[in-house]
Amino acid sequence: MMRHRLALVLLALSVAFSPSCRGGRSQTDMTLAGSTSIQPFADKWAEVFMEKRPGLGVNVQGGGSSAGIQACKSGVCQIGMSSRELKGDEKDLTEIVVARDGLAVIVHPSNPVRGVKLAEVKQIFSGDLTNWKPLGGADRQITVVTREEGSGTRGAFQELVMGKTRIFRGAITEDSNGTVREIIAHDPHAIGFISLGLVNEQVRALELDGAGANEANIRNGRYKLVRPFLFVSRGEPTGLAKEFVDFVLSEEGQTLIKKEGLLPVK
Repeated sequence: MMRHRLALVLLALSVAFSPSCRGGRSQTDMTLAGSTSIQPFADKWAEVFMEKRPGLGVNVQGGGSSAGIQACKSGVCQIGMSSRELKGDEKDLTEIVVARDGLAVIVHPSNPVRGVKLAEVKQIFSGDLTNWKPLGGADRQITVVTREEGSGTRGAFQELVMGKTRIFRGAITEDSNGTVREIIAHDPHAIGFISLGLVNEQVRALELDGAGANEANIRNGRYKLVRPFLFVSRGEPTGLAKEFVDFVLSEEGQTLIKKEGLLPVK
C-alpha cells in the first residue's frame, strides 16, 4: 500500500511539471497517465499521431492504473489509462475501451512445463503449490513474481484468477510488466503474469486449461484471461484529447493496435 501511495505522489509530481499540465495548459499539448501495460502502446500511438500533427505534444506517463485514474479525477492529466475495469467512486469518469488484451502467465523459455490449469495458477500464486515437479517440471521451488497493489495488471489477475484469495506475501513484487518479464527471462524457475502484447522471445506464455495464449483462442472464448484497455476522462474528451481518442479508434489506429499485438475493438 505504501508503494502504491508513493506511485501516486511521483506520478502527480512528474505530470504536474510537464509542459502540458502546468497552469493554463497549452492547446497544443496533452498528457496521458496511468497503466504501465498500456504505456508502451500509447507511446507508439502518440508517436504516429504527432507525426500527423507536427507541433502537437502528447506526453505519456506511467504510474499504474489506479494512479492514472486518480490523476484524471484530480485534473492532473487529460486522459487516464487503465488496464482494469473502473470500480466504486471511479465510475463517475467517462471510460472508452480502445483495445482488449490477453493476460499471459509466463515462464522462462527453458521451463519444460508447457501448460497448466487455471486452478493450479491460483494455487501457485496463493502459495499453496511451491514446486514445479507436480506440474511436470524440475524438482525446484517456484519463484513467484507479481505486480504491485494498484496495478491494473494485478487487478485483472486478481479478478480473473484469484477471486477472493490473496496473492501470498512471499511473492516478488514489481512495479511494471517490463520488470516482471526481465526477472523471469533470467530465472528458469520463475513464473509471473504480464500483458500478452508484451510477450517476446525472452519468455514463454503457458497454455491455460489447454488453450494457447493467442488471438484466435481469445476470440473463440477458449482463452479466458482477457481485459479491456481503457482511456478515462472527466466527461467526454474535447479538443486535442478528443482528436487523439478519435485517432486511436480510427481504422488506422485500430490497425496499428493489431500490429502491436493487441485486439482491436472495431
